[in-house]
Amino acid sequence: MTGRIHRFDALDNFRDYGDYATAAGRHVAPGSLFRSGHQARASEADLERLGALGIATVVDLRRPSERRAQPSKRPSGFSAAVIDSDHDDGGEAPHITFLRTADLTPESGRKFMTETYRRLAFEPSHLDLFARYFRALGETDGPVLIHCAAGKDRTGLLAALTHSLLGVHHDDMVADYLLTNTAVDLEGRAPGIARQLEAMTGRPASHDAVVAFLGVEPVYLETALAGIADVHGSSDAYLEQALGVDPALRDRIGARLAR
Repeated sequence: MTGRIHRFDALDNFRDYGDYATAAGRHVAPGSLFRSGHQARASEADLERLGALGIATVVDLRRPSERRAQPSKRPSGFSAAVIDSDHDDGGEAPHITFLRTADLTPESGRKFMTETYRRLAFEPSHLDLFARYFRALGETDGPVLIHCAAGKDRTGLLAALTHSLLGVHHDDMVADYLLTNTAVDLEGRAPGIARQLEAMTGRPASHDAVVAFLGVEPVYLETALAGIADVHGSSDAYLEQALGVDPALRDRIGARLAR
């Protein structure tokens, strides 16, 4: 499982989320689906490696304010189609508001994340971006890269929905989602994040609280999927009713990605 993690100098949480068996006895092609955090700090070596992957479509799930604060670096000769959204402009990201205004503890962080995941699939910007992503999967050749800021929550849900559509086993879907906790050095990253939080808020944050906030837990993804089922009955129904993934588009995506 860890072989799907790509190590870069300063491009976090970069992974191949293809290369899984499906319920129909097919296999999702490796090297066709990638996910990561943002590319604002990518080194020249990172950009060279990124360019060699031949990515044809980039889906940036961040808000406009996030993109302005941390603009993506691009490889030389970059020609991929970029899918992003102008929804939710003018305000800071909810996780920044939470970190700025609340006392971060393991419990408060988990509560915030659970509440966030309950809404993720239904936010207008995500409905727009998710729908355009799935259309691109069915209509565009070449590898796809999806990312948000950390590559774990918005990206994690979209990757899971892709696995669901392709018939990847639920256990593999969850295991792939949890790879953030392996791909990112949570323990090593936490002290620097804690210092940034204290500088921003004037309040110290415990090491355990920061580690918990930087990682992911199965209950987060399960909360999002349960919320989808509560409204639409199933992930398949959500894909069709909310995102426009009709049987014809589903078949095109399956034919392109699973062999």
